[in-house]
Amino acid sequence: MTTVFLGGGHITSALIAGFRLSRYDGRVVVHDRNPEKLRALRREFRIESAGDLKSAVAQADILIVAVRPASVAGMLDEIESSGTIKKPVLAISLAAGVPIKKLRARLGPPVHWARAMPSPVCRIGRGLTAVVFDRAVPKRSRNQVHELFARVGPVLEIPENRFDTFTATFSPSHGYHALAVLAKAAENAGLGRELALTCAAHALADSIFYWRQSGEKLDVLLSEAATPGGTAGATMAAMDNAGYAQAIARGLRAGVERGRKNAR
Repeated sequence: MTTVFLGGGHITSALIAGFRLSRYDGRVVVHDRNPEKLRALRREFRIESAGDLKSAVAQADILIVAVRPASVAGMLDEIESSGTIKKPVLAISLAAGVPIKKLRARLGPPVHWARAMPSPVCRIGRGLTAVVFDRAVPKRSRNQVHELFARVGPVLEIPENRFDTFTATFSPSHGYHALAVLAKAAENAGLGRELALTCAAHALADSIFYWRQSGEKLDVLLSEAATPGGTAGATMAAMDNAGYAQAIARGLRAGVERGRKNAR
């Protein structure tokens, strides 16, 4: 089984790291037009590289399209015009916002299309991946996709019309952004930088870890941690009054809209 990545960027690197951690023994080939990216991947993971798009595609049993959404159409047109694909190939697009109908219109049978949205946290085997399939994808191929991404964390099969919202919601950028903002506020309130980061990381990461491990309902834990009249209660109330919930909702709407623009 040969898995070919088209694009050697961050998500490709993260997935390969997760595969290696899970002792994945399949053959991995990466194509990228930037030779330095290929050299870096070879050094870190000892993968095979292909500087030529046509030769890369010709080797693929599973073809993972891992380029920016704006680059997808041109790459698929180049593959189609080359006439390289002569046998059934399972193609998986990681491009946010580009729907299966557009992928299929650019590169049709014998290619079977799926979409996947893996988290960069798959690098340490704790990712989360959403998948969706074209109707024509056989069960065996669907199982291959589930098994591949299950190596780096849980896999959720969701309707394609929920993909943009999933993408905007599940990004680890939420955690990094919240950590940076909370730590900066604590630093401005008098804590040193390192202590502020330690406190903020505990508030976000360890509390959520406990929620996931304990099985407790979120609203129960929240009411226990932020009792009215207490320090945490006053903190949460002030954040809500300042528009915390509205800011989060506005951010998600912007992310979903960006995904929809990619589909146009």
